[in-house]
Amino acid sequence: MAYENLLYEKKDAIAWITFNRPKVLNALNRKTIEEFQHALLDARDDASVRVLILTGSGEKAFVAGADINELAQQTPVNGKEFSLFGQGVFHLLETMGKPSICAINGFALGGGCELALSCSIRLAGKNARLGQPEVKLGIIPGYGGSQRMARLCGKGVAHELCLTGEMITAEEARRIGLVNHVYEPAELLPAAEAMAKKIIEKAPLAVKYCMEAIERGVEMPQEEGLFLEASLFGLCCATEDMREGTKAFLEKRVATFKGN
Repeated sequence: MAYENLLYEKKDAIAWITFNRPKVLNALNRKTIEEFQHALLDARDDASVRVLILTGSGEKAFVAGADINELAQQTPVNGKEFSLFGQGVFHLLETMGKPSICAINGFALGGGCELALSCSIRLAGKNARLGQPEVKLGIIPGYGGSQRMARLCGKGVAHELCLTGEMITAEEARRIGLVNHVYEPAELLPAAEAMAKKIIEKAPLAVKYCMEAIERGVEMPQEEGLFLEASLFGLCCATEDMREGTKAFLEKRVATFKGN
């Protein structure tokens, strides 16, 4: 597929997805979400891809939000469909079984913040600004922001950010747990790549099952989550990678994982 609004590259087991509409600060319109869905499905089904890195084109924004021109035309019927479609694509990112690292290189507002929330790990440049400003437009978050923000940072933080619509700095985002680490802008993408390589070194099935335990378990009562964890732990014990990993440890050498 030829992408108009994305840059998509696969290299060294990493799928790089760059939102590429710099003239509108990489704002999300329907076509961009559709292209993003296509790239996610390709990365999911490509066994050579182990980790995804998401970022934005230019120096000002990761994704500054929804395309307001498109948003202003929504009716109650197609507005709901627009929201459900975006939620479905972000849910695919969250549950595809391959970790995603979001490199937030500027504004991550509205849909951009919601996209970051859907990633496994969030890294931010010191110039990043995050927020859910939808109330300023007379709407609410539509791509999962009200739900993921509350689960990740707590109800109090979610209420404050969603009700005031104010932006916060990268350092404040780190303090409240919205991002994992903050870097100088020039160090952001190298840091994301370095983290991706750390993950790529590990056993692929163990990474996949660990993600499943976290993503599914957080929605369950703890007792059910523990049972899920035990079940996935048992599956890991049936893999060749588990045999290789334990053998390599005992032999004091680096393990060679094959994903089976």
